[in-house]
Amino acid sequence: MVRKMYYVPDGTVKCGFYECEECGERFLSLHTESAIPCPTCGEEPDMELGPDEEIPEAAETAKLLQIVEGEEVEKMDALLSLAITGGDYEWI
Repeated sequence: MVRKMYYVPDGTVKCGFYECEECGERFLSLHTESAIPCPTCGEEPDMELGPDEEIPEAAETAKLLQIVEGEEVEKMDALLSLAITGGDYEWI
């Protein structure tokens, strides 16, 4: 059975499993750095700067919990997306 991937593209073989320290959101990302900006609560910095303003930095509030590889990527994506899919949990 072919499942749609919600967090990472179909066929992904390695990704990072993150949790945001601010909002608690858990998600998969193609990144595998130790910390990245949260896609839910992280704000994109406003790059339209005035002459006296400093370049803002995106806060890296999502911390890497583990690197997911192989078949586990599809399983983890399905588990995290149960709310989106309406609860298809037969594969667990």
